[in-house]
Amino acid sequence: MSTGLWLVGLGPGDLSQMTQAAISAARACEHRFLEGYTASLPADQEQELAELVGPWTRLMRPDVEDPEELLRLAAESSVALLVVGDPLQATTHVDLQLRCHAAGIACDVVHGLSITTVVTGAVGLQSYRFGRQVTLPYPHGEVVPTSPLEFIIANRDRGLHTLVLLDLDPTGMGVEEQTPMSPEAAVDVLLRMAVELDVGLEDWTGVLCSDVGGSDQRIIHGALDRIASVSGGRMHCLVIPGRLDDLESEALSRWRV
Repeated sequence: MSTGLWLVGLGPGDLSQMTQAAISAARACEHRFLEGYTASLPADQEQELAELVGPWTRLMRPDVEDPEELLRLAAESSVALLVVGDPLQATTHVDLQLRCHAAGIACDVVHGLSITTVVTGAVGLQSYRFGRQVTLPYPHGEVVPTSPLEFIIANRDRGLHTLVLLDLDPTGMGVEEQTPMSPEAAVDVLLRMAVELDVGLEDWTGVLCSDVGGSDQRIIHGALDRIASVSGGRMHCLVIPGRLDDLESEALSRWRV
């Protein structure tokens, strides 16, 4: 295989949904790195990944955002950066593409199923009725940024749904083992933002999606306090519905608790 960097999408977390093109590209590369900053794989899937494509090394935030060593290796050999979901879902990886272009290093992309595609289809809401997606960050002390809730409110005012991704890193440094945010913590963050903005969320509902794309996938639709009480599952995201048409209402009724 020629020199260069391959951005390889693994799909949403269940390697049975990894494409044959992704498997072939990862196997063919001399070096493999699993990007552990923007998303994560369950432990059993990490072991399966090694059996499927070969040994790999985890790469965290400092080495992804300051990738001199990664690019040096890609200039001399074939390197696969394995990314959960689709590799171009995160601007971090688009930045890698641009750095490769500036350095004259070949950069190929092997796309994978993204959480955006899987969630909208699984829940039953129309993809064209989603507004800007947001990420809920872990709070740091008393500081809770309100911009995620502001974007959700703006979407709702336009009748649009919002996909809410949940933070993986309580430290904000991107170097330690990831700790996916729980439903209880996510609702607490939303409520703290609501206090800062002086808005009420009493009539809001959410759709909690757990372990999306895997055999343990669960979808639960209910009031936010009900969402907060859900236990179990490892990886979660939320959908905050906007205005529903008849078909969407019927689709959501399957998950109502």
